[in-house]
Amino acid sequence: MRFYTKQHPFYCGIDLHARTMGLCILSQDGEVRLHRNIQARPDAVLKAIAPYRNDMVIAGACIFTGYWLADLCAQEGLPVVLGHALSMKALHGDQTINDKLDSQKIAVRLRGGLLPQAYV
Repeated sequence: MRFYTKQHPFYCGIDLHARTMGLCILSQDGEVRLHRNIQARPDAVLKAIAPYRNDMVIAGACIFTGYWLADLCAQEGLPVVLGHALSMKALHGDQTINDKLDSQKIAVRLRGGLLPQAYV
């Protein structure tokens, strides 16, 4: 299994669903800079990450609803990591249904180099 280990000033975890997403941005020292639920739309994502976008990496689970997010990041020149959905579920170890909490877990794992990568 491959893990993403490159260092960045900011790490963004996204828990994406069809209409909404949880978004959490952490600084390199682990401080939460932004943590909220937003609409699952490109304009909402770009607006939320605007202050951090030059120095951040974005991660989300590689699921069928997330193709547009990977395409958006590629189009905008943003580094994106697609997490292996089954491996991420196994690492979480719980069954929370809370987008904000799950997005923070993704950001923490990305920051710590423990996010299992999926192949594009």
